Amino acid sequence: MNLSAISAIKAIALGLLLAVAQSAVAQTIVTGAEQTTRYLPMLKGKRVALTVNHTATIGKTHLVDTLLALGVDVKKIFAPEHGFRGNADAGAKISDGLDPRTKLPIVSLYGKNYKPTADQLADIDVVIFDIQDVGTRFYTYISTLHYVQEACAEQGKQLIVFDRPNPNGWYIDGPVFQLDTPSFVGMHPIPVVHGLTVGELAQMINGEGWLKGKKKCALAVIACKSYTHKSRYALPIQPSPNLPNDRAIALYPTLCLFEGTVVSVGRGTDSPFQIIGYPGYPKEDFRFTPDSAAGSANPPHKGKLCFGSDFRQSDPWKHRFTLDPLIEYYSAASDKAKFFNPFFTKLAGTKALRQQIEQGMSETSIRATWQADLAKYRVLRKPYLLYPDFE
Repeated sequence: MNLSAISAIKAIALGLLLAVAQSAVAQTIVTGAEQTTRYLPMLKGKRVALTVNHTATIGKTHLVDTLLALGVDVKKIFAPEHGFRGNADAGAKISDGLDPRTKLPIVSLYGKNYKPTADQLADIDVVIFDIQDVGTRFYTYISTLHYVQEACAEQGKQLIVFDRPNPNGWYIDGPVFQLDTPSFVGMHPIPVVHGLTVGELAQMINGEGWLKGKKKCALAVIACKSYTHKSRYALPIQPSPNLPNDRAIALYPTLCLFEGTVVSVGRGTDSPFQIIGYPGYPKEDFRFTPDSAAGSANPPHKGKLCFGSDFRQSDPWKHRFTLDPLIEYYSAASDKAKFFNPFFTKLAGTKALRQQIEQGMSETSIRATWQADLAKYRVLRKPYLLYPDFE
């Protein structure tokens, strides 16, 4: 046995030990990727592509390294928004490249095309999807899932989803998507907080005929062990540059809507999605100045003093989706005509929410308009659940 093989075995062993320790901390939850004995037989003799980023790990070892060390014939990597290493700015186009460690080609799914082409799948039998999600409709990793699933359906390839817990999977809330024109921040008729893991959503996309032409792909999900929708799961790796911790992830469903307004969500600071504000906010008790930072080269209001609100002392495990900050900031805006921008409607997934806020409706009144759609969604969701529910 050569030294490289021995090193690979040691790396796998260390990764598995760390994975076991990590799982014990996270209420003994075992992710899909950790369950190698379940999926290695499915990959034997297959040409494999991985749709992954930096979150696809087994302990401290990346899934790519683990599979290569186990003899899996990995041909290429498909990279989502933020890139394979997860460090590119939000919205920044990702280029194709070569992974310097493994020499595998990296094919961008956030550049020239969002969906793998027929040529890109021609030498592939199986596509693995393993990316940590945060359970909100506008987080673009689930849009990448949709397009990968659609490409597999069209090209006759199998898709295997290695499931991971949803840190916001313990409740459902927000308006259900209503727009006639889907975008990369809204593709499915689901609420803002959808209460599904990636594996469950993949099953729903297949089952509800949401792929082009109502096609279905050959889908397998390696489900987590010991996870339920009542679980509170702390992510071991930040899923994208501007969601650095559990508090930001919990606040994200609420605060992301501000990206469709004049208000900064703290990009370009050390507390993104934990503070909000803008230069014209009339209350000056809290202030910050955005600047270039990792994952935010040109944040909104760069170099300008912003006044706003600080959520950094709040309990991440008590946050639920709320419109209160949005309504408060709109009410306080001196120039209401410039408060919203066109991106807001895409994030909200409905034209009604902006109109309701502009009309001065309370959160209670606005919420009442969602309830019939949420009730239908809860019924729709049930058959696709892989884990015990919170209800």
